[in-house]
Amino acid sequence: METLFEHLLYEVRDGVCTITLNRPEVLNALNEKLNYEIKDAFLQAGKEDRVRVVVLTGAGRGFCSGADLKAEAAFGGERSLGDAVRSRYNPMILAIRNLPKPVIGRLNGIAAGAGCSLALACDLLIASQEAVMAEIFISIGLVMDAGSTWFLPRLVGPYKAFEMATLGTKVTAQEALAAGLVNRVVRAENWMRPWPRLLRIMHRRQPEPLDSSNRCYRNPSSFPWKKCWSGKPFARIWPVVRRTTGKGVRAFLEKRPAAFTGK
Repeated sequence: METLFEHLLYEVRDGVCTITLNRPEVLNALNEKLNYEIKDAFLQAGKEDRVRVVVLTGAGRGFCSGADLKAEAAFGGERSLGDAVRSRYNPMILAIRNLPKPVIGRLNGIAAGAGCSLALACDLLIASQEAVMAEIFISIGLVMDAGSTWFLPRLVGPYKAFEMATLGTKVTAQEALAAGLVNRVVRAENWMRPWPRLLRIMHRRQPEPLDSSNRCYRNPSSFPWKKCWSGKPFARIWPVVRRTTGKGVRAFLEKRPAAFTGK
């Protein structure tokens, strides 16, 4: 089933919502309309019980090349960049990070500037061998935005983050894997091979524990070591655990997958 947007494709099939940025002629650069549509698409995925996992990718040979600078230039410098970040880019990233479902980035090509921030907002990133990540804000006289100042040093450490931010270094897929920016790199000829199995695994998981895992790992600085032993972050899922644990244990003992249906 598809929901219509102007600049992205939204499709739900077998519990998997695939959101595809669809401006391939500009490597899926972000204009104002696409900013809002990405936010709205993730808000919609969050409301749909049939959606268990979300995949974010780009049409054509790019994931997202960042802000559409030609579209911004058409306004003749009349608009504030700070206002654009606050009203368009930050809500877009927050819609992804606040989604109580796993978000898998399918990094099929260039992810630059705000497009790199978009990729880093995902919970898990699978990159094509041809993919490239670049924090190119510095090349147009900007500081990293759309969340990269938060994501990047937590993923690669302050030294590598400073290098990428100040030199605008282009990072290949293999370099991104070594640095901890992506989870896996897939050769072009095998690009579609890992997806069915990965999505089946995610789809089988009980939604509430996945949600709580997201809350822990998306913001580890707000989840200090001692909280791991308190049980408080998980209090909201105990009723679900009680309801589903028996089902999971029985499946384990019978050596078969558990069929968790969520709500």
